[in-house]
Amino acid sequence: MKILHYPRALLVLIITPLLTLFTSLGALFFMFVCRSTADKVQILPKTWARMICWCAGVKVTVVGQENLDRGKTYIFAANHQSQFDIFALQGYLGFDFRWMAKKELFAIPIFGAGMRAVGYISVDRSRGRQALQSLNEAAQQINDGTSVIIFPEGTRSKNGQLQAFKSGAMVLAIKARVPIVPVAIIGTHEVLAKGKLLSRPGRVTIRLGRPIDTTQFKQAEKQELASRLQQEVAELLAAGSAKH
Repeated sequence: MKILHYPRALLVLIITPLLTLFTSLGALFFMFVCRSTADKVQILPKTWARMICWCAGVKVTVVGQENLDRGKTYIFAANHQSQFDIFALQGYLGFDFRWMAKKELFAIPIFGAGMRAVGYISVDRSRGRQALQSLNEAAQQINDGTSVIIFPEGTRSKNGQLQAFKSGAMVLAIKARVPIVPVAIIGTHEVLAKGKLLSRPGRVTIRLGRPIDTTQFKQAEKQELASRLQQEVAELLAAGSAKH
């Protein structure tokens, strides 16, 4: 990292939690005081993410939006290279969606309340009946018209390479019976690799593939769906990396 990048990276490190706090407070204010709708309040997290990208010197381009119908509900399934995946998707994807987050995050004061207020979906990652109930509730919300984003790899890639997709994430897609969209994020690993604290300026490309019809898959075929989805994301990554 060039020496001139350090002040900007430190600014991002300092300003991100502050922006997150103000965004959470703003969401609570507009939802409960102004009685706004969750759809309208989404401008706050979108602005939050764009401000962080701007401070970091990250420019984001989205390719493939013509493949999707804005009137439909989707599950967006993306590769996961960096924490900056969240900022890039939140700020620039261009579709109304909600995040799925582990239930522990909803217990964080202010932040958790803000997420709950704007319709983010709590997921119980424990085993047993609670996890199944959580999955069923999430699938029902999606089926009722809430688009979401998932990271089928389950965790960030250490080296930026695509990891195996977990079949468990496919259970939700099959239960929800809505199309799943392969998404390739290119460039965020170079901006902020896993284990790093300081970001670098850079270019990020989000490539959207054609939706996959999940109604043709049964629960027993979840691994088949995971393999197909991983292959399509890999192809989007390969095509995008050549142009990035």
